[in-house]
Amino acid sequence: MKRLNFSALFSYGATAIPLAMLGLPLYIYLPTYYAQDAGLSVTLAGVILFLARLTDVITDPLVGIYSDRFNSPYGKRKPFIVFGSLLLASSFYALVHPPQTNTAIWLLIFSMLVYLGWSIVSIPYLAWSAEISNGYHDKTRLSSARELLTIVGAVTALLIPYLYGISESASKSLGILYSAFMITLILFAPFTLFGVKEKFSPSKTNLSFRNIRLIWAQIPSLPRLQSAFFLNSLANALPATLFLFFVQLVLKKDEQTGPLLLLYFASGILGLPFWNMLAKKTGKRKSWMASMLLASVAFSFVPFIGSGDILYFALISFVSGLSLGADMALPSSIQADIAQKVQRDESYFAGILFGIWAMLTKLALALAVGIGFVILGVVGFQPEAPAPLALFTLSLLYGAAPVLIKMIAFWLMRGYREDL
Repeated sequence: MKRLNFSALFSYGATAIPLAMLGLPLYIYLPTYYAQDAGLSVTLAGVILFLARLTDVITDPLVGIYSDRFNSPYGKRKPFIVFGSLLLASSFYALVHPPQTNTAIWLLIFSMLVYLGWSIVSIPYLAWSAEISNGYHDKTRLSSARELLTIVGAVTALLIPYLYGISESASKSLGILYSAFMITLILFAPFTLFGVKEKFSPSKTNLSFRNIRLIWAQIPSLPRLQSAFFLNSLANALPATLFLFFVQLVLKKDEQTGPLLLLYFASGILGLPFWNMLAKKTGKRKSWMASMLLASVAFSFVPFIGSGDILYFALISFVSGLSLGADMALPSSIQADIAQKVQRDESYFAGILFGIWAMLTKLALALAVGIGFVILGVVGFQPEAPAPLALFTLSLLYGAAPVLIKMIAFWLMRGYREDL
């Protein structure tokens, strides 16, 4: 079987750059912006974003099902990517330009539309990786190319506010990153749309939610993989959601926000080749489990650091960042292996499987915002003048809780069988 060349890998992964340019502000800056600048309380912003995310429980599997069913002269996956990009761009513009009145309703409506647009782009895009090549390691290379360019996009998104000196302002950062998203979308999306051919044939199966049960019956270990992925995503989402608060209020180093995030993502780029090499030698499951263990060891020291401990936190960020590439590339590569193995008789299942995958990702992000912000609200957290109990709770949510959750995911993957 012919190995995928660099051009195919780059063309497929190119769309990840603009998605990352938008993903970073969506997950890091947006909750803080609505809690600090748009006049909503921390608890209300968390509850609204959680409720908006809950719609993905229905929409993500549906997008996956219709992506698998869809047939057109332009391909099965590409039309979704084009339409979803338009919806995503217009909805996010509205989201970062809220009115002075009815802000809560505005946040709910347009965050739901942003999440829907994101689903329409990302689910067919992820599913496509299971169909480009039949090679076991080619799927890892496709996932790695996509996630490497995701990190490149995220690092670029980090640098832009920092270079412009606005990284401490969530509102200004959101505005400039939206512009960067539009520019990179116009520049890079055509590589994916025109540089990668779809292996297209009409699906003979009328897919429905019943197919999920059939796939679970065919692959008994799949629920274990999905549960581990969800918990690991939740463990990663909690510190991502609370990062700005932790750096500003616990470390008291507002000016280091950009460099710390840059260090974390740069470490992810450095670590990705190692995890790919380890996956070839020991398998994707064991390589991913090793990355979970490394990140947990690093993060277990977070609750013990305080004001001014920037060097210790930088070391933790670097070591935990080494696991980022594995977290991003290996689980989706394992999922692509499953999608290819259950695909038969010109029946497509990648969309529905990655629809569930995307749903689990977003549910984890929603729970991170909901759990984190609501618990902080319960202990009386006020960003302007946080009490000692609130700061202690913030440290536990940022450092201790992710380690506990990640270890449960590690335990689940111990029983996962990769040889289906």
